[in-house]
Amino acid sequence: MQPFELFIGLRYTRAKRRNHFISVIALISMLGIALGVMALIVVLSVMNGFQKELRGRILGVASHVQISGVANRLGPWREVMQQAQAHPDVVAAAPFVMAQSMLSFGSTVQGAVIRGIDPAAEAKVADIGNHMRVGSLDDLRAGEFGIVIGAELARALTVRVGETIVLIAPQGQVTPAGILPRLRQFRVVGIFEVGMYEYDFGLAYIHMQDAQRLYRLEDAVSGVRLRLNDLLQAPRVARELARDLPMEAYASDWTRSHANFFRAVEIEKRVMFIILTLIVAVAAFNIVSALVMAVTDKQADIAILRTLGAAPGSVMRIFMVQGALMGVIGTLAGVGAGVVLALNIDVVVPFIEQTFGVRFLAKDVYYISDLPSDLQWPDVIVIGVVSLVLTLLATLYPSWRAARINPADALRYE
Repeated sequence: MQPFELFIGLRYTRAKRRNHFISVIALISMLGIALGVMALIVVLSVMNGFQKELRGRILGVASHVQISGVANRLGPWREVMQQAQAHPDVVAAAPFVMAQSMLSFGSTVQGAVIRGIDPAAEAKVADIGNHMRVGSLDDLRAGEFGIVIGAELARALTVRVGETIVLIAPQGQVTPAGILPRLRQFRVVGIFEVGMYEYDFGLAYIHMQDAQRLYRLEDAVSGVRLRLNDLLQAPRVARELARDLPMEAYASDWTRSHANFFRAVEIEKRVMFIILTLIVAVAAFNIVSALVMAVTDKQADIAILRTLGAAPGSVMRIFMVQGALMGVIGTLAGVGAGVVLALNIDVVVPFIEQTFGVRFLAKDVYYISDLPSDLQWPDVIVIGVVSLVLTLLATLYPSWRAARINPADALRYE
């Protein structure tokens, strides 16, 4: 690009126009691009925040990697756990017993997943201890038959800490009267609330030794749960561990157990990106209108430049500079405003709620009552590049039309 092309393009942008309507359209185009870019950054940051928050809540109960035994029974679990802990990406491991059962209190019966744990080891692989509303996992002691249940399950059973509930195991026992289910009384020693309904309503914890005795596993367990130093490496670690596991064991990771949920969140994020990008595209196409009117307004100037020896490509680049500058200003303004708003969403949203007396996420309806934000710079870079590309494409047609103007026709009526 020659210096005079850049100079004239910038001068056309700064110059006072005879037709003020062109300047208004250019200003609206820049504001539209800025608003679109800002909205994209803020919305994607909020969606990233929700994804991060939900992932943290899920992994507060679920494990990064889980090694399970066939038919829910893993005999050599100590050897498997030692083998898993030898992997450089594994930071902690804990055995567990998993089984379906029924919980009864008074005349109310609810189904639940019973997870037998070692409280000391479980605290290293999951964050369930941070979600305890009443009591503690340490209150689960072998032989005392204590149980920790979710808040929704406790509400459904109308049971409180200190009361006794009956656990009905599906494995029956043979009696002269036939096969009867095994019953065991458990005392509620704690209540947790993760914020995920499937866990708060359908999960209960007991001590691992009590679970082994109740489900007649002897020294066996259902599997081993692992915590990694980087949860995003879970699929790779699970594959590497699976190669050396015994025949009666298999490994799975959190991306498999909650694949549908996270896939739905990712699809929603992509759809929102496409929808909001249309806002930027509409604003970019306004640049087409502004440049077409500018070309019409500057026909005499274009004819003089062509007469002085400017090539059609030079004329085209002059108007591309003018349109690209609108896109750059709008994109930079949008990126700046979007980053500032995304980083301060926890201050801006409460201010809006207090000022207008509204509540976006009511605490009695949503478990996540505050808008979380997780600004990711790769998203900001992609949004900025897409905006600049759209605005640059919008300059091509008007600039091409300017380059095709015939100097004689343009000066005929001047």
